[in-house]
This record gives sequence, structure tokens and C-alpha cells, in this order.
Amino acid sequence: MKLTSSAFVDNGLIPAKYTCDGADISPPLNWDEIPPNTQSLALIVDDPDAPKMTFVHWVIYDIPSSVNQLPEKIVGGKTIPMGGIQGKNDFGKLGYGGPCPPSGTHRYFFHLYALDKKLNLEPGVSKNQILTAMAGHVLAKAELMGKYQRQS
Repeated sequence: MKLTSSAFVDNGLIPAKYTCDGADISPPLNWDEIPPNTQSLALIVDDPDAPKMTFVHWVIYDIPSSVNQLPEKIVGGKTIPMGGIQGKNDFGKLGYGGPCPPSGTHRYFFHLYALDKKLNLEPGVSKNQILTAMAGHVLAKAELMGKYQRQS
């Protein structure tokens, strides 16, 4: 399975437009090579370089397996237009919260999971609740990493 974005390359810089220094909108994402038995997809975006803990920026689950992209600017809320449910990020909101590192350059990992079932969780669950529900049901995983450092 492959995960890409037209906004930045793997290991590249995330444009300010997708961060707290810009419009703070979600970047466009595309994926392919989904395993044939996939029932749903889950996306987790986090920053392992945040102080004290890995900071969660975006959680979406129960994305239909027929969907192969997320357009730019997915609005925060319980669900997304193409199907899928949004969890709560560490900003305390449903939906995307862009990179906003307090200092230095941070890495932001976009993890996409192909699952053999729908999770059927309520909107607003945490990354840890999703990881627990996914255990034993991951068919494949893809990862895209972007970097960002705030402009002072």
C-alpha cells in the first residue's frame, strides 16, 4: 500500500498552508494498492517529536475501502463527506489540527491502515481507542512523513 500527497513529498517539508502558521487545513492525500479484503481504512497523523508525548493531529476511521483519496481541506466534524468518522486530536477537537511545533523541526507521520473490518466506534474517540480496536485487524499499513519548523 502506498500513501502520497500532492502537497509534499515523503521526508519533505509540509507547506505552511497546512499548519498553524497558514490556513491550518488538511493536505490532500492519495493511496493505492489496497489489499483486496479491506473493509475500511483508518488514518492517524501524529508528531513523535512533541514535548512529553506523541501529539495526535488527526484521526479518521471507517473510511470506505472504495475511497482512495482525501481532498484538501477536510472540515472538522463527526464525519467526512466521502464516508468516514473523525476522532479527537490532541488539540481537543474533531478533525485536523495542523503542525504547530513549539521549537525546532518536527516530523509528522501520516499512518494509513487497511483493516479487515469496520471499527464502528462513536465519533470523537482517541488514537489509543482506535489502535486497540484495530489490533489483529490490520491487513496493510502505509506511511508518509513530512517535516515542519515554524517561521519566527
